[in-house]
Amino acid sequence: MSNFIFETTPRVICADGESERLGDLVREFGISRPLLVTDRGIVDTGLLEPILASFRAAGLEVTVFADVLADPPTSCVEAAVALAVASRADGVIGFGGGSSLDVAKLVALLSRSGASLDAVYGVGLAVGPRWPLIQVPTTAGTGSEVTPIAIVTTPSGEKQGVVSRLLYPDVAVLDATLTVGLLPRVTAMTGIDAMVHAIEAYTSRHRKNVVSDTLAMRALRLLSDNIGTVIENGADLTARRAMLQGSMLAGMAFANAPVGAVHALAYPLGGQFHVPHGLSNALMLLPVLEFNLTEADALYRELSDAVRAGERTWHRTASGRAFVDAMATIVGELGLERTLGELGVIEADLPGLAIDAMKGQRLLVNNCRDVNYDQALALYREAL
Repeated sequence: MSNFIFETTPRVICADGESERLGDLVREFGISRPLLVTDRGIVDTGLLEPILASFRAAGLEVTVFADVLADPPTSCVEAAVALAVASRADGVIGFGGGSSLDVAKLVALLSRSGASLDAVYGVGLAVGPRWPLIQVPTTAGTGSEVTPIAIVTTPSGEKQGVVSRLLYPDVAVLDATLTVGLLPRVTAMTGIDAMVHAIEAYTSRHRKNVVSDTLAMRALRLLSDNIGTVIENGADLTARRAMLQGSMLAGMAFANAPVGAVHALAYPLGGQFHVPHGLSNALMLLPVLEFNLTEADALYRELSDAVRAGERTWHRTASGRAFVDAMATIVGELGLERTLGELGVIEADLPGLAIDAMKGQRLLVNNCRDVNYDQALALYREAL
């Protein structure tokens, strides 16, 4: 852990109401024809109106792509790139959840470099230049505003990732007022996603370092302290702000110390059964924590302080088991489905899920314990 490289988004602005001044920020980057990437749900909430008004006030000619879908398919990315080219966009703003932010990253890259999406799947294969990129999350979960990763669903239903330092945005804007209207279910799913990012970064086999550890620990404390509050009272702006900050810190952590088996097993659930990413993480978290306990006991013992599992125990005697039990309590209080069976998954589906999970070696190699096909199958069976 003594030698490491740490990278992240170079500028973060955290201020309530900052999104309504987005037009001025866009002008700072010399952008005159921004493409704003979002989804229909955001449009329907009315969240976009103050942002568009700020663009108009700044004299900007904005084009909106509002057709982002959850787990964005390649066709969605290609359509957004085509619109960026046709509108002669010279900058991109991602506005929404993780899917919108991921699509915005790829649009900023592909609409300027001219590369095809197929050519950049993988790690470090993307080449520049790209247009200026500003990311504005409206959920507290993915941390995509500070990561160099974009996930796309191929026509076969497989999740493919583009990982490149070119995908780090120029600036991330955290405006807690944008998250106040999130439904409790969405709040829960995105919140647990961020917690998994923190946990897997802290226990990652590769590139774990003192900076990622510090960020992951602080992220987990912010998230675990506030997730119950924001589910019960979505209008609590202090708690919403803490969740956004926790999500961002977890994103910074896992962008440098990458995630492992929870995500590797979660992605096939999204690809095959269209389970929302945060929910699939929630379903696979506890089986994987139990599986990893033999290898990660010491790290879990340290994390137990972040979720207050060792609150009544001197930290040296807190246990990895206490952390797993604390996370089981947190997941149980989210009000989400607890088993794959509740989502229509049956025993006969599990081998196919395990086969797809084993394709995610980019993630599995980071897990603190090796996972083979039989173990992946057993983990899905435990979650059934």
